[in-house]
Parts: sequence; C-alpha cells; structure tokens
Amino acid sequence: MTRRYDPERRQRIIDAALRVVGRGGIAGLSHRTVAAEADVPLGSTTYHFASLDELLVAALRQANEGFATAVRESGALADPRCDVAGELARLTGEWLAGDRVGVELEYELYLAALRRPALRPVAAEWCAAMAETLSRRTDPDTARALVALLDGICLRVLLTDAAYDPGHTREMLARLIP
Repeated sequence: MTRRYDPERRQRIIDAALRVVGRGGIAGLSHRTVAAEADVPLGSTTYHFASLDELLVAALRQANEGFATAVRESGALADPRCDVAGELARLTGEWLAGDRVGVELEYELYLAALRRPALRPVAAEWCAAMAETLSRRTDPDTARALVALLDGICLRVLLTDAAYDPGHTREMLARLIP
C-alpha cells in the first residue's frame, strides 16, 4: 500500500486540536477526538505528535499568534509619536471583541502550562516575544510589566464577563510607561 502524499496533514491535525479544545476544553482532547475532527487515521495523529503534550505545544504556538501578531504588526506602535498606552488599549479591545472562542482558547492553552510543564516554554516564549516587541518603545522591565498587566486585564474580562474598559486600560498602562 502506498502512502498518500498529504503535506497539509500535520497542520490539519493542529487545526482540529484547536477546534476540539475550543468546543470542549483540554479535557476533551485525545488523539482519537483529534483524528476524527481532522478526518485522518488515528495513526496520523500519533505519527505527527507522539504525545498529547506535543500536540498541545503546537496548538498553543499557533493560538498564541492572535494578539501577538496584532501588536507586532501595529503600524501605530512603530510611530514614535504614538500613544503606546492608547494603542495597546485599542488593540486589546479589538482582540477581546473578536472571536470570543478563539480568545478563550488562547488563554485556556496558555494557562494549561500550570499543570503541563511541556507547555511552559511556549507560554514563556509568548511573554518574551510580546515584551521584546514592546521593548522597542520602552525599557525591557516596563515591557514585561505591560505584558503582565494586559494578561491580568484580559483574564479579568474573560473570567468575570466584565465589560472591557479601554479608558481604564489606557490609564493603567500609561502609569507603567515612563
């Protein structure tokens, strides 16, 4: 029997894992549920990802690109006259107002690192990349503090169903920026 050439299979498996976790949380993730969702043989999931942690690492890397990409690609942040606090507050509001399932999924995978040490380096990479992007506009310590504050604000909104307040976010961010 010849193998079917399927260069997109690994990506389809990652996408399927994200959909499975988005629907039912990490507890619903298994090689079997992902294989069914991706419409691939079970062996394909274990071929590309020997463990669920490997699959979760790939899923977290992909999920983390949402907000990080918006910040990295913000043309306004590249402008030295930009109100950094205002722009970050605006970007955060847009992200939180977007695909709620995607935002929750990103944080669920991010927080899964508490119990799954294999995910910790990916979570740390995300924090470091965000801080590096923000370090172009402020010092590294302030950049890390901004990332921590944004994380806290986003978690509060997600966990309490509180309305996002861009004015308050801008004010809190501005307090950190020298």
